[in-house]
Amino acid sequence: MVADAIEKLGVKTTGPQQSVRFLSGGNQQKVVIGKCMSTDAKVLLLDDPTFGIDINAKYEIMKIVNQYAEQGHGVIFVSSEYAEVGSFCDVIYVVHKGQISRRIEGQILSEEELLAAVQ
Repeated sequence: MVADAIEKLGVKTTGPQQSVRFLSGGNQQKVVIGKCMSTDAKVLLLDDPTFGIDINAKYEIMKIVNQYAEQGHGVIFVSSEYAEVGSFCDVIYVVHKGQISRRIEGQILSEEELLAAVQ
């Protein structure tokens, strides 16, 4: 199962025996997401999954999550990076003081547009 996940998720490692703590940040994130996906959950909750990792790792993680969603699973994606939310999410909920203040659907938003929407 581990070898299959390493290949499927593109984890750069010396092998299944390598400790996760010695992987790069992006590869550590792939392992965490892979563990969650292996549970066969219908909905995946991701809280800032690309925070602090390089742009290539971000792209790879977003690709993995997108494939998961295309398989009919739900993904709740929370991110502090507006550009990711604006370009990646099908439906965006803006939450203000614990309440949903706006719902945005069917449009790709730039970072500036999304920032304006949450003001």
